[in-house]
Order: sequence, then C-alpha cells, then structure tokens
Amino acid sequence: MSDSAAPERAIVIGAGLGGLASAMRLGAKGYAVTVIDRLDLPGGRGSSITQGGHRFDLGPTIVTVPQGLRDLWAACGRDFDRDVTLKPMDPFYEIRWPDGSCFTARQDDAAMEAEISRLAPGDLKGYRKFLSDSEDRYWFGYENLGRRPMNELWELIKVLPRFAWLRADRSVYAHAARRVRDPRLRFALSFHPLFIGGDPFRVTSMYILVSHLEKAFGVHYAMGGVQAIAKAMAQVIRDQGGLLRMGAEVDEILIEDGRACGVRLVDGTRLGADIVVSNADAGHTYTRLLRKRSKRRWSDAKLKRTRWSMGLFVWYFGTRGTREMWGDVGHHTIVVGPRYQAHIRDIFIKGHLAEDMSLYVHRPSVTDPSVAPDGDDTFYVLSPVPHLGHENGVDWAREAEPYRAKMLAMLEDRLLPGLTERISESLVFTPESFRDRYLSPLGAGFSIEPRILQSAWFRPHNVSEELPGLYLAGAGTHPGAGVPGVIGTAEVLAQLVPDAAPVAPLQVAAE
Repeated sequence: MSDSAAPERAIVIGAGLGGLASAMRLGAKGYAVTVIDRLDLPGGRGSSITQGGHRFDLGPTIVTVPQGLRDLWAACGRDFDRDVTLKPMDPFYEIRWPDGSCFTARQDDAAMEAEISRLAPGDLKGYRKFLSDSEDRYWFGYENLGRRPMNELWELIKVLPRFAWLRADRSVYAHAARRVRDPRLRFALSFHPLFIGGDPFRVTSMYILVSHLEKAFGVHYAMGGVQAIAKAMAQVIRDQGGLLRMGAEVDEILIEDGRACGVRLVDGTRLGADIVVSNADAGHTYTRLLRKRSKRRWSDAKLKRTRWSMGLFVWYFGTRGTREMWGDVGHHTIVVGPRYQAHIRDIFIKGHLAEDMSLYVHRPSVTDPSVAPDGDDTFYVLSPVPHLGHENGVDWAREAEPYRAKMLAMLEDRLLPGLTERISESLVFTPESFRDRYLSPLGAGFSIEPRILQSAWFRPHNVSEELPGLYLAGAGTHPGAGVPGVIGTAEVLAQLVPDAAPVAPLQVAAE
C-alpha cells in the first residue's frame, strides 16, 4: 500500500473566540488544525475562572447576533442550538442615573416607546428616526462591509460615497444628539461603542447600527456563560480531527522561502504548517511574533501612533446569601456617574484616572444559578479606565485597591445596599492583567480603537500585508471587536483562505 498524502496543516495562534471560529472554518475547509493558547481554558477573553464555588466569566457577557454563531456551526455541518443554550434577556438592561431616573431597554417596540415617552416625551419622534438611521447603517455596515474582506483599497474606494451619504464622519454621540434632546436619552443611544473599545464622541456613527442589532436579534445569555460557547467550539474542532494545545505559548512565527511556515513555542518546540492564523492581538503579532521581519505597513512606529481602545478595571466578586436580596437588580445594569463627555475625555484623551466612574454590573446568577453556590450571587462590575500607554500612566499597584473601594462605595449607595458584609470572594483585573494574561498592547481591552480611519481597510487586514501565508483573526482586524465582530473575522477569513487540497486516497498495489 502506498502512503496517502497528509492533509494541509493550519496553526491558529490563540484560542479566543475569533481563533476558535477560524479553526472551525479551516477544519470545514479540510485543514488539519492545531490551536495553541497559553491559558488553561479555551475562550481567551471569553474564558472563566472558578473561585470559591463562583464561576467568573471574564469578558463578554451577552450574545447579540445568534445567527452568526448558527452560521458558523452550519458551515461545519453542526447545529449550534444542540450544543449551546441561549436564553433571551427581557429586559436587555437597565440604566440608572444619579438623579434617580432610570431607563429599561427592551426588544418590544411598544415597550421601548413607552420608556421613551416616560423619560423624554418630546423625543419620541427623534427616537424613531434614530432607529431608522440605525437600520440603514446595519444593512450597509454590518451585512455588507462587515461580512466581506476589506483588504483591497478598491473595496474602500467604491463605498466612500455611501460613507459620505450616511455621514460616517459624524460621531455616535453627535448623531444621537441630532435626533434627541434629553441628555439621558443621548447617553442611552450612544454608550454602546464603549463595549467594543470606542470613544462615543469620536467613533464613527456607523456604530449606531448596534441599536438595530438589539431590536432585530435581541440580547441573549449563553447558559454556562460565554465559556460554554468556547468549550462547544473546542469540541467541534476536536470532532473535526483538530488539536488544542493549551498551556503553550507561541514566541515566533517561522518564515521559509518568504512565507509563514509554522511557529516556535517559548519552550523551543517548532511546529510546521502550510498556513498560520494569528488570533493574538494584531499589535502583538506584528511587534513580537514577527519581530525579526521588517514590516512595510505595521511597523513598530506605526503601531505606536495607533489609537488603542481604553483599558478596563473589572471587579469579580461573590456574595453570600443574597439571591433573594436586591430584587430590583436584574442581569444587566448600567450605573451612570455624574459626568459623561468629560469622563470619556479623561479616559481616552487625558489618560487620567478620574474620581468618578460609570459602572456596568453583570449579575448572571439571576438567570444561571450554576455560576454560584445555592442562595449566593456572582457579580462582575466593569469600569472603563485609561490604557497603559498614556504619558502620565496609572500606577495600578497603588491605585487598584482604592479604586475598588470607590467602586464598592458607589455600589452600596446606588445599587446594592449592605454589600460589604456579604462579599465572600473577590478578584480584580486591571489593564495590567489584560497586558499580562492576554498579551494585549498597552493593556487595551479591545485592541485598536474603531475610529473611522482605523476601521475596515484601515485596520490590519485579515490576510496579512506583511507575510504571505499569514492571516489575522480577532478584535484587532476587520470587522472588529465584540462577539459578533470576532466571529465575523473568521467568516471573512474563510473567504480568503483557499480550500485545503484534497487528500489522496489510499492505493492498494495489484498483486
């Protein structure tokens, strides 16, 4: 019997959601895939830590476009809903302001219009116009640009007139301010870019499409957390014959005959491949993993001039005997501080750690009891903060505990009275944690900020400009951050990577 040809090999660096989705797509295209990640669990920022019986989901907490995941599973001949259970959220979230007013976001049109009429009755007409604007940008920005490659300059040039027509030069906040007058409603319609690392006062108004995403698809929670999605993705990869090497770190992308040919791990192990996909941050990929190769576009100097997303301060904590307490606190709550624009300027422009803060509070135990012991709660509270690259950087070794204490005081006063004596577990992530755990440049929470000149063609391309045989996935490439975005990078990638060559069948020699 003659030997059959081996399948073409692909290495995926990083088991974040973008890397796992890319591995699934490559497996469906016939590649023998190996995924390499330095963490102990798949998921990257979507992984988890269990401590004292509490499962802390570390990063993304919601799914806004389930169809993207269903399409991914279908490309692999699988049914997403057989592997993962999604639970629709109703309401989506509640926003609370310092004056005691609140706003509850829901999918139902009548319920939302009732909220608008209660909060800002004069803005109902403007709100309807804003939703129409959001849908226009969804069809152009998400279904069109976001689902196809943008690595050719011509792809950008031919859509520039549409960008101009939709006033992509205007910021998300500026667009909201043109449609509604109430400052609270302006906040409610413009804060969403913060969840993909953008400054609402500078990010292109194309991102108001998120309001249509919520309305059209709803907001969902994956039972078991986003970690459950990552584990299900890993299982699909294994079922395809792929391999996950956890607890291993890539130190360098290897080059032979002018193209990527594999990787070298930090322990010196060399692994060969026909193609390499990097789900590591684009900045880390080009500054570290390709440090021995000169770069034409993504040089160290270019990356230093790049605007990066803000950092994140995240406090994960468990509480004892509180499941029946705080009955008015749902799964998702946003507790707004006294300032909006000035606070955002402190974070993104000045790099200043302000005295005040706004908080996103995640209480998954009201939906998923598996995250905490019986009768207890698990919380995740996030505050946007400056990244590590500002001139007068924050000394987190000194500031982390005082900042957590301020966060606790705000939660006690505005949302969770009696919290202090109920805390049973505690874990804090600062931008330094993101730098060290995820190898994120400057400890940025969402890679490169999605400003207009850092989006689409202007982002690092999915097919590397610097090295043939290298492809990029994840938040730092097109279409960008967020669960739909990073899953979308794999969809774009699949359009750029050729199918693996068919494996020759075994031949039996005639006797």
